[in-house]
Amino acid sequence: MNDYVIYLVPAFGLVGLLVMAFKSAWVSKQDAGDANMQELAGYIADGAMAFLKAEWRVLSIFVLITAALLAYTGSIHEVGGRQIHSSWLIAVAFIIGAVFSATAGYIGMRVATKANVRTTQAARTSLKQALKVSFTGGTVMGLGVAGLAVLGLGGLFIVFLAIFAGLGANQVKTAIEVLTGFSLGAESIALFARVGGGIYTKAADVGADLVGKVEAGIPEDDVRNPATIADNVGDNVGDVAGMGADLFGSYVATILATMVLGQEIRVNDAFGGMSPILLPMIVCGLGLIFSIVGTFFVRISDEKSSVQNALNLGNWSSIILTVIASFFAVMWILPEGTITLRGTSFTRMDVFWAIVVGTVVGAIMSIVTEYYTAMGKKPVMSIVRQSATGHATNIIGGLSVGMKSTVIPILTLAAGIVVSYYFAGLYGVAIAAAGMMSTTAMQLAIDAFGPIADNAGGIAEMSQLPPEVRERTDNLDAVGNTTAATGKGFAIASAALTALALFAAFVGMAGIDRIDIYKANVLAGLFIGAMIPFIFSALCIQAVGKAAMDMVQEVRRQFREIPGIMEYKTKPEYEKCVAISTKASIREMMLPGAIALITPVIVGFSFGPEVLGGLLAGVTVSGVLMGIFQNNAGGAWDNAKKSFEKGVEINGEMVYKGSDAHKASVTGDTVGDPFKDTSGPSMNILIKLMSIVSLVIAPYIYGIGQ
Repeated sequence: MNDYVIYLVPAFGLVGLLVMAFKSAWVSKQDAGDANMQELAGYIADGAMAFLKAEWRVLSIFVLITAALLAYTGSIHEVGGRQIHSSWLIAVAFIIGAVFSATAGYIGMRVATKANVRTTQAARTSLKQALKVSFTGGTVMGLGVAGLAVLGLGGLFIVFLAIFAGLGANQVKTAIEVLTGFSLGAESIALFARVGGGIYTKAADVGADLVGKVEAGIPEDDVRNPATIADNVGDNVGDVAGMGADLFGSYVATILATMVLGQEIRVNDAFGGMSPILLPMIVCGLGLIFSIVGTFFVRISDEKSSVQNALNLGNWSSIILTVIASFFAVMWILPEGTITLRGTSFTRMDVFWAIVVGTVVGAIMSIVTEYYTAMGKKPVMSIVRQSATGHATNIIGGLSVGMKSTVIPILTLAAGIVVSYYFAGLYGVAIAAAGMMSTTAMQLAIDAFGPIADNAGGIAEMSQLPPEVRERTDNLDAVGNTTAATGKGFAIASAALTALALFAAFVGMAGIDRIDIYKANVLAGLFIGAMIPFIFSALCIQAVGKAAMDMVQEVRRQFREIPGIMEYKTKPEYEKCVAISTKASIREMMLPGAIALITPVIVGFSFGPEVLGGLLAGVTVSGVLMGIFQNNAGGAWDNAKKSFEKGVEINGEMVYKGSDAHKASVTGDTVGDPFKDTSGPSMNILIKLMSIVSLVIAPYIYGIGQ
């Protein structure tokens, strides 16, 4: 049995993909509504696929060029009398990682564009059925991402172990080094998918809001608004495909970081000394299985039931079951006695407690994010009250909430790092991140259900369905907005722990034992690293601004030049708005992506690993703070606006949609849109991608700058 335990990992992935296929088929069988609803859903699906194809055309060129560069530089190993170029294998792993990451986004996109109209139709009958359809659509996304990640990592690791079987003691180390290519491919695609999707969705959203809601005074998803289809497409390309690729990359990077540190540990176990390497894959595989179990707890009984409570029940059940299973996995896989890594000794029980710390940190981050972004909570209500005195005070209130929201998460992260390190050293920090990410399938299912519900509301509005249908979809959408914010908090928390583990792995592979900030060049690297998230965010926000200006001009042109739109006599030219967002997002995503990929290479080969280490430290700290601030400020602004749409009490008086305070909240939401959906969520990918690039080049910059 012990010889075959490694095959459990891809088997877990296959189980996840099989359940995903079953749930996807169930969604497809649901009623898609009348011909008008299906026509509108078709526009959204076609626009989403048009974006993906355009993005893939550009990224395929990037992947091939990068793979060629990886193949060109590398080492040669003598294995059984044969020469094996590890660089070629890294290039192959890179391509597979990129393809799997793109596939994860594609799976989510396909099911989301099917589930949206089916959720609308389900909402005509009950909130219970609408939740079932939308959450099942999100579950397909979650299981697809986690299943592909576990299958890809486990399967490739088995293959690479077989290829390097003749290397003896270096077999495992070399196999893991080659596996870094898989993670690099996943994170590279994730960055472009997240940035490109974020630019797309926010250009359309801002254009639709500013001209449709503010200038023309029509509802957000009114069929007369030319940008409304592009807006609904954007929900899919940004919050579904982008988020899917994002968490796929995070999941892979977290497991890989733990494996890299695990291969440094020498243990006498029943698995050929590989137990510290196998453990993170097994824990995440168990998390995938128990995420499937957790989905069965997400259900409500009637219209008055809390959707948020149902989602929380599913989430917590999957987390608790995974922690319990992890205890038995740790006891089974790790040997008894003392385990040592880089001078720190610990036991297998200490490793289990580190996993518990990771899940607790993830839970606290989600709870804190929900507090700062949820409707009815004190932070959002403070923005609501400040909206009553105008646009400027709304902006001031949102910025203040976003900045304050960094305090508890950073203290939580700091405590998590210290406590997990106390239990099991750097391996404890890495396995804590793996424990946090183990239920990614459930986290992503909860996250992806939000944009499906948002689209469902848009289709209900455009189809002019009865008000109770929109009320049900709005109920789901409001919860989805909060779950999206908590998902981003979860992602940035995992990025911080993973980046530290990758940082530790980089230090080991680059042949240095410390980062000395007393050295002027290292301190300079630290400052430059801290600057990168700012320029990266600026470029993302600027890109949204540029694309939104083009969108505003196009929507104004159509209202001005096409007669009969406002009277429902003529259909707007939706495809022109879709084309504007597509072209802008593809064009503008290149520079931010290039900064993340090229900067570590230039710094590493010019100044050496120690200066690069300083750069990574600066990027990590600054990026985590920027990510938390932007995600939470944007989420709070959004739910402040939604509070007015439901009706909110200010100074003893009920204030509703269309009021001056509501218009101020629309401005705040517009400012927050690129924060929470473009630059903010990209921070966690930026942090990990720069660390992974550094890890890949570490063996080649050994000794530079000494």
